[in-house]
Amino acid sequence: MAVIFDKSVPGRKGVALPTCDVPCEPHIPDAYQRKTKLPLAELSELDVVRHFTGLSRLNFGVDTGFYPLGSCTMKYNPKITEVIAGLDGFANLHPFLPQLRHGGMLVQGALQVMHEFERVLCEVSGMSAFTLHPMAGAHGELAGMMLIAAYHRDKGNDKNEVLIPDEAHGTNPSSAAIAGYKTRSVPTNSETGMLDVEALAGMITDETAAIMLTNPNTLGIFNSDVAKVAEIAHQHDALVYYDGANLNAVLGKFRPGDAGIDVMHINLHKTFATPHGGGGPGSGPVGVQKHLEPYLPISRVEKRKDSTYSLEYNYPKTIGYIAPFYGNFLILLRAYAYTMLLGGKGLTEVSENAVLNANYVMHRLKDVYDLPYDQPCMHEFVLSARRQTANGVHALDVAKALIDRGFHPPTVYFPLIVKEAMMIEPTECESRETLDAFADAMREIAALAETAPESLQAAPVSTSVSRPDELKAAKAMDFAAAQD
Repeated sequence: MAVIFDKSVPGRKGVALPTCDVPCEPHIPDAYQRKTKLPLAELSELDVVRHFTGLSRLNFGVDTGFYPLGSCTMKYNPKITEVIAGLDGFANLHPFLPQLRHGGMLVQGALQVMHEFERVLCEVSGMSAFTLHPMAGAHGELAGMMLIAAYHRDKGNDKNEVLIPDEAHGTNPSSAAIAGYKTRSVPTNSETGMLDVEALAGMITDETAAIMLTNPNTLGIFNSDVAKVAEIAHQHDALVYYDGANLNAVLGKFRPGDAGIDVMHINLHKTFATPHGGGGPGSGPVGVQKHLEPYLPISRVEKRKDSTYSLEYNYPKTIGYIAPFYGNFLILLRAYAYTMLLGGKGLTEVSENAVLNANYVMHRLKDVYDLPYDQPCMHEFVLSARRQTANGVHALDVAKALIDRGFHPPTVYFPLIVKEAMMIEPTECESRETLDAFADAMREIAALAETAPESLQAAPVSTSVSRPDELKAAKAMDFAAAQD
């Protein structure tokens, strides 16, 4: 699609104003006035409208197509939750409004939502208390590691390392490092695709502050040894951090707190269907067991004896402030509405349908792509394009070919422990017809890898931009052209 400057016609205008017949005040000094014409495209109003409307149609979103982006849970967002988040009483609140004023309650509804939603999350996860402040999953991870560090400091523990499985989410090591810990990688069992518990037991020491665990892991496999992992950690006075990014696979089936998890975060923008994609907005509440509760960030919402709500700050051991005000409030509101809409039975069905859809697609594809760990999956699974590489077709080629067929590609080349990885997450929202259409496209691509691999290496051919040189785009940018 042509850029707007390519459509420019000299002298064409979208708006024509009469000559000003009154003095223009205040006068801008000549030294600050532009001496050359502003280099804007010259177009009619209709041309401008059509150009940007055309650009908007190029956007891909969950409202327009299937989004099987593994580990990102790009699922449909109920529009009723958008309506609720747009209610004047919530959307127009200012965070500086007082909680109580002359007997009038200006923000009691918002405080009640936060208080009740914390209790919902505790019930779902088996944790004792939550903070809603973290504004993304990685932010929640960092907050969780800060809580762990505060716990050990308070006890006088001299601990300096965190153990992290090699199939963990990529932000786990970063969060631990920012919190001041060095990290060591625990291997995955090559047969089960899960954390190698024997290797973990051999690696943990009294210097270990925590073990970070993602369950189900990035291969979509549930680790049934999670309680054993917690026991090993606690024998060394280490804590277990649970990355809850994949919680949508186990709602109503497994509560991390019941298995001995000490601290966890939940990605509301995944599990609880708030808008996700394009960099945000996100929300990553953190839940803790009783022994970590004194260290939670401030402020915290408390319910008074007269049934009103207040923000409380008097927690001497708190890690302090981790976000402006109270987190992404309207994301919290959407997620709260989502849980109220579904209830306990509905949230359980979310997981059941997510697992069913993932296993259905996996079984439709595992005969034409390699399946490194051939066992029932949870909400997502990982295929490999290693078989296709014999004909020069890689995971990236499969991803590009899906674009030509109207599908957003899945995550590729992650997790790193699987060569030519393709990570697929259908989510619970998609119909069988959609899943079949995606599986048919993937099977067609696998067949072309055998008969016409060059057609995949040229994909996508239906887009305005096909295959830019990604290395040059990052390493050899044309700064002169950008300045022009």
